Amino acid sequence: MHAIRPGRRAAPGEGAVARMRRGRRGRCLLALLVSCTVFSGCGYTLAGQGSFLPEYIETVAIPMFGNNTPVFDVEQLLTQEVRTAFISRGSYRVQTEPAGADATLIGTIDRIRIAPASFSADQQASRYVFTLQASIEFRDLTTDEVIWDDEMIFSDEYEVASGTGDIASVSTFFGQQANTVERLAVDFATTVVSSILEAF
Repeated sequence: MHAIRPGRRAAPGEGAVARMRRGRRGRCLLALLVSCTVFSGCGYTLAGQGSFLPEYIETVAIPMFGNNTPVFDVEQLLTQEVRTAFISRGSYRVQTEPAGADATLIGTIDRIRIAPASFSADQQASRYVFTLQASIEFRDLTTDEVIWDDEMIFSDEYEVASGTGDIASVSTFFGQQANTVERLAVDFATTVVSSILEAF
């Protein structure tokens, strides 16, 4: 799911002096970044730690997600994981109702799809691509403005338990693959909360 950027290769004929010069520039850049970390005026934050939300937003209401799919109870699982992901960021209180909150996160699950990604030697599906489409809106209740919204398409591959064979429907997948469903719910929640807090 994460792209890895290849390292820079030395150009043909590039000598040790050029490599040392580049190394010196790298050390200077590192020192500058360390200074920015020590002195808060630089405006950088570590991914996963910062937030672009207004400082007065301390309490976030996250009501139960809507569910436009035939998969029973999936909205409960995803809503709970999103609440947990927000709480894990350490500086937000989470509640279920908008009354008294500074902001609210509204989510609707629009579509869920699974498809085989790879097969075992006996031609049974061993990995599945899980795709979830959801509408997310994060609203500042003080200004009544939408701070962030998106039609998110979350997709990732997951292994299935051995011996289960082909899974004909999403409901069957949710019924048989409890550990996988829990992992994908956590992954989805982390993606949603990171997208909201780190969007800049």
